[in-house]
Amino acid sequence: MDAPTIVVMGLGYVGLPTAAVFASRRIHVLGVDINQRAVDTVNQGKIHIVEPSLDIIVRATVTEGYLRAATLPEPADAFLIAVPTPFKDGKVPDLRYVEAATRALATVLQPGNLVVLESTSPVGTTENMCVWLAEERPDLTFPHTHGEASDIRVAHCPERVLPGHVIRELVENDRVIGGITPKCAEASVELYKKVVQGECIATTARTAEMAKLTENSFRDVNIAFANELSLICDRLDINVWEMIRLANRHPRVNILQPGAGVGGHCIAVDPWFIVDSAPEQSRIIRAAREINDGKPDWVLAKVERAMMAMEADKPGIQRSDIKVACLGVAFKPDIDDLRESPALHITQAIAGLGCQVLVVEPNVSELPPSLQAGNIHQANMLQVLQTADITCVLVKHASFIEVRSLLQQVEGLIDVVGLTHQ
Repeated sequence: MDAPTIVVMGLGYVGLPTAAVFASRRIHVLGVDINQRAVDTVNQGKIHIVEPSLDIIVRATVTEGYLRAATLPEPADAFLIAVPTPFKDGKVPDLRYVEAATRALATVLQPGNLVVLESTSPVGTTENMCVWLAEERPDLTFPHTHGEASDIRVAHCPERVLPGHVIRELVENDRVIGGITPKCAEASVELYKKVVQGECIATTARTAEMAKLTENSFRDVNIAFANELSLICDRLDINVWEMIRLANRHPRVNILQPGAGVGGHCIAVDPWFIVDSAPEQSRIIRAAREINDGKPDWVLAKVERAMMAMEADKPGIQRSDIKVACLGVAFKPDIDDLRESPALHITQAIAGLGCQVLVVEPNVSELPPSLQAGNIHQANMLQVLQTADITCVLVKHASFIEVRSLLQQVEGLIDVVGLTHQ
């Protein structure tokens, strides 16, 4: 294979689709990941994540020689960083993966190269990248000190994709591209226009960082409103699903649907980056996060009350004999992504109550290590319908919708996503 034109650091839920889309335009791409299994899988023309159409593109681009993977970067024209940005204890942003990827690629930088951070990050992270790069390569100049005359261009172009629709959205969505300097942004726009059909809008790096955090915080606040309504309606004995449906008949009202909480690597994490940067000013954003983070506890309390009622109705029954089914552990419908999943946390907590737990997750072949306790069992829907004492619908997977009529007849049903209320 020819030398790569683009190196993508990170082959996860964003990095691999990004690498594949660029490679599909007959651009030579090297995907870099510290996970040897992921590297080997990609080099076989296969994928290690669930994303519609991605397997077809990876197989084709690997076969044609435009995409390959390795554990170390190589010289290229452009470097895209798409690694995780979680938070540490206390909801403090954890940038160690961004820093590690930045320092790793610095070793192969050449004058004229472009470095773009795609990972959603706190405001100021792109500037920090410049500092890390300069520490590793004092022989080169960078835009934070040399402006437009720098050897290396640095920018931030946050991904704006929806799991399950990543390939389409990578191509069709507008992209906000923030450069450390205008020329940095211009170079990045030129690169992304090779694959993006939407508009590429240039701005500053700080504005681009804040824009992405704002997008996810906006969604988090709106979800929190729906989740809070579900708590209120439960207290007042009102069907929240019917109530929202009626309220949404107003021409200027569009309330979202409540759920088990908020998960995923973006909405459940990114608002805390804003709170960390401006804690005194982020009152609504913090409140929304606390509402959504607290929803799993509310679900767990409903399950525990149901078990206590069963124990009261059936004297002599042991807690260890009660079977609780958890339908779905992914963070949203029809994907295999378990990151920050409220359904996963709820399932773990239910297992901690001492009952038997039947887990149905159609998008994973085996349960994660956090669900490997002796009282947790992977099950199918038939087993649930035949044996479960309490059934919790935690994710609205398409396969669950197909058996909605059967679930509506189940005793001990706790539906927190409205699947049986349609």
